[in-house]
Amino acid sequence: MKRSREEISSQILKICLDGAIKTKIVYQANLNFRTANSYLDILIKNQHLIETIQGEQILYKTTTKGENLLEWINKINDTLFQK
Repeated sequence: MKRSREEISSQILKICLDGAIKTKIVYQANLNFRTANSYLDILIKNQHLIETIQGEQILYKTTTKGENLLEWINKINDTLFQK
């Protein structure tokens, strides 16, 4: 079954809470690099993620705005899919 854009975005935001390199995001979110790049671009453009340089690697970190979005997505999912 295909995942929604919201589900993929929330997975990326969750992975990046403590900072993550692109490879970690790709493997943990089960994406390919092309798809990951497009999501990262959108999340950075909307200020939900920031890029920082750590040594020779680019680290992606969820911003406060991204944490708020993640919280809202989780609340909506909890409300829609209550057990």
